[in-house]
Amino acid sequence: MYYVNKDLADLHRIFDQNERKMYLRLDLNENPGGLPEEFIEKVLSDVTPQFVAQYPETLEFTQKLADFLGTDISHLCLVNGSSEGIRFVIQAFSSPGGRIVGVTPSYAMFEIYAKMYGRNFVPVKYTDNLEMPIENILEKITPDTELLILLNPNNPMGNVYTEEEMAAIMNKARENEVTVLIDEAYIYFYPNSFIDYALKEENVFVTRTFSKLFSLAGCRLGYVAGWPKGIELVQKLCTPHNVNAFAMKFAQAIMEEPGMLDGMIEKQRAGKQYLLDELDRLGYKYNAKEGNFIFIQPKTDADNLMARMKSEKGILIKTYPNVGALGTCLRVTTGEKEYMKQFIDALVELDA
Repeated sequence: MYYVNKDLADLHRIFDQNERKMYLRLDLNENPGGLPEEFIEKVLSDVTPQFVAQYPETLEFTQKLADFLGTDISHLCLVNGSSEGIRFVIQAFSSPGGRIVGVTPSYAMFEIYAKMYGRNFVPVKYTDNLEMPIENILEKITPDTELLILLNPNNPMGNVYTEEEMAAIMNKARENEVTVLIDEAYIYFYPNSFIDYALKEENVFVTRTFSKLFSLAGCRLGYVAGWPKGIELVQKLCTPHNVNAFAMKFAQAIMEEPGMLDGMIEKQRAGKQYLLDELDRLGYKYNAKEGNFIFIQPKTDADNLMARMKSEKGILIKTYPNVGALGTCLRVTTGEKEYMKQFIDALVELDA
């Protein structure tokens, strides 16, 4: 009898195969402008045929990343985008039928990976006013819980945790021997990281990506930070040569270019603030916390507005249902001011 994995056969997935190159892309939390063209040309200027032909070597970049983070390479595992790291942590630190607790809504792949591997995903839902009281998380952390997944900041809600809240969560996790995974894909849009837990304690991981602020979504690169024994287990799940040589080259150049990262952060923050100021001026209601994304309550039908943005203005956004008291909202990636102005001009024209 031919065998098919039932967990996989029953899994519902949606794959995005749309052509997006000719649009202003404000739908997937990428940097709409990307890296400066002159910077890209500079980084690529010394690429040789041998560089392209050879398998990527990771030691130099991993050491540079460790120096950048103030740690050593035993605490880091490079992955093909942080989503791969999330998958590996779920595989390694939970069992078939095991209990995984995670906030929802959040990045969809947490729950998808849990179902893919036959885990029991236990959601902690946001309140109607889009808040996540930590008491709701703490009560779900039980002795039979194997893995707790948090986001800092959370996509799509934008909430974060205080030092006191995270300390309480970590204490409860230790008491119940629960591994903790904190996804910090959007950490450069919010300065308060919890990576020290992953670098100084056991049974804590932090995943990060170079797809968002670093603007390397097309290259696929991320990393898992954790204690050395845990990182060793995660690395055992990696395929050989799983990260991209071009991604490492660009990421290293960004880290080494004086002032570049701070400049990118400032441009993103200024663009988001411009958008919020305009929305206030125009009388819009919105939910904008941390991260490079916001919810906007439109004045007309959200789904129709999303379609018109694409067909008439060449702008890609999303809609999101049941956003607390705001109802069905527009979901918009924020970026530099020029792109936010393009969006707000289109919104004024179409949402009337």
